[in-house]
Amino acid sequence: MRYKNLTLVGPMGAGKSTIGRLLARELQLSFKDSDREIEERTGASIPLIFDLEGEEGFRIREEQVIDDLLQERGLILATGGGAILKPANRKRMSSNSTVIYLHTSVEHQLERTARDKNRPLLQTENPRKVLENLLKIREPLYREIADIIIETDTRAPRLVVQEIIDQLTALV
Repeated sequence: MRYKNLTLVGPMGAGKSTIGRLLARELQLSFKDSDREIEERTGASIPLIFDLEGEEGFRIREEQVIDDLLQERGLILATGGGAILKPANRKRMSSNSTVIYLHTSVEHQLERTARDKNRPLLQTENPRKVLENLLKIREPLYREIADIIIETDTRAPRLVVQEIIDQLTALV
């Protein structure tokens, strides 16, 4: 079966990179992570880009990378949690890929990101409050562009991958 590009969206800690790699292997597609691609192109870490350019500077870079990557074919793209904030990104994702929203609870996000210092938005006294606020803003946008919604809480990545494949098959 031939798939067009697949884009994984969802909050940080939802498993986009892990599931994206496994899914790419299973479907024999290439995998890219927009955050890693930004780091490779700039030679700077995401936290450093946030420090030097602020979130807006980062979002401009992110938009360019997503535009470039979604011009490829046969790609699974894991996006950063805030990539859906820009209308141009949402439009590009929707028109150039099947969008899969990996949903997870704030509790699981906290568990999965607790020791990760590479998440500038969580370097605060109250990461729970930050995640709750981000979800309030972003959840409607994830749902707006999602062709498929998958729950990832407490589920093994391989089971999530199988559910994605099952739902993709049902879409065809």
